[in-house]
Amino acid sequence: MSSLPRRPLLAALSVAPFLIGRGASAQGELVNVQKQLFTMKEFRLESGTVMPDVRIAYETYGTLAPDGRNGVLLTHGYTSSQHMAGRAGANGAEGSWDGLVGPGKAIDTNRLFVVSSNMLGSSYGSTNPAQVNPKTGKPYGPDFPTITLVDIVNAQKALLDGLGVKHLVAVAGPSFGGYQTFQWGVTYPDFMDGLVPVVSAPKGSGGEASVKALIDVLAKDPNWNGGRYYENGGITRVLTDMRVATLKRYGIEEQLAAQFPDKAAREAEIVKRAESWSKVFDGNSLVVLRRASVNFDAEKDMSKIRAKVLYVISRTDKLFPPSIAPAVMEKLKAAGVTADYFEIDSELGHSASGLDAAKWAPRLKAFMATLPKGA
Repeated sequence: MSSLPRRPLLAALSVAPFLIGRGASAQGELVNVQKQLFTMKEFRLESGTVMPDVRIAYETYGTLAPDGRNGVLLTHGYTSSQHMAGRAGANGAEGSWDGLVGPGKAIDTNRLFVVSSNMLGSSYGSTNPAQVNPKTGKPYGPDFPTITLVDIVNAQKALLDGLGVKHLVAVAGPSFGGYQTFQWGVTYPDFMDGLVPVVSAPKGSGGEASVKALIDVLAKDPNWNGGRYYENGGITRVLTDMRVATLKRYGIEEQLAAQFPDKAAREAEIVKRAESWSKVFDGNSLVVLRRASVNFDAEKDMSKIRAKVLYVISRTDKLFPPSIAPAVMEKLKAAGVTADYFEIDSELGHSASGLDAAKWAPRLKAFMATLPKGA
């Protein structure tokens, strides 16, 4: 086995106090879920750049076992957050995988300690381009350092170390979270027993041309200013338009058809959701994470994977269609990986793993039962 990549340089770790036990209702719901922050100094990126201060936002569900070996890491998508399950905030909004994670569910928090981590570079509390660069006193903006999937995973590993997690039962996540899941498998192959990459692939696509195309779209906003728009009122106009297109590509029209049968009302709801997102997510974060994704390649290191894999695709996903699955499974098995495939029979496209959770929860539960401490 090849030696593992050098761990990031860490100094002065700290973890925000966290609730060891999460309350649960009789219906198997997670309650009292709170966003927390893990902070570290002198975080070394794969490029050699050292970031002076880094924080990672996260949530936990369940209780860590005394031996620290009952952990599960949830990894989220490109533009979503660490709130993968449970209820939080005044509106009681559910996380995208609430149907899969909780007491008695496929990822059972009665037995497992689940950590859901916001990515480095994302907009939901982790260090990202909109935050102040301590060296300049101004937002990083386009000067935010280039990061990779390895950097994202290394930051998560530091978080898990800080929480006392010694071993993971599994890593699981959809879309960009699937990229992270595959990266975990090759970067820390002995740290987990199972991998569940969902509506995803082991290699990114698009190249630098995809990054340039994204920047060109963002630059159409009159406030863009080369990515230094924080004092100009932001770029919510173009972000809203982009989000509408993304939601439609993810299958939002099919999801809302029953609730909003009138096309105009449905369109208004989609715009409303897009505007809400555009006020939170940062355009430069989109660029940073897009660049990380197009350079992602776990395929070349598949032979390092030691964990069992459950690879899941949605029948109607347009981003990662079922047609890619045979080649992925062939490469996994050629690399000596124990891997199974499951296709979600859903009309909800790229969002099926959460919105149609019931259609694959039994398969996930069965997979978890094959892992040490997973049953």
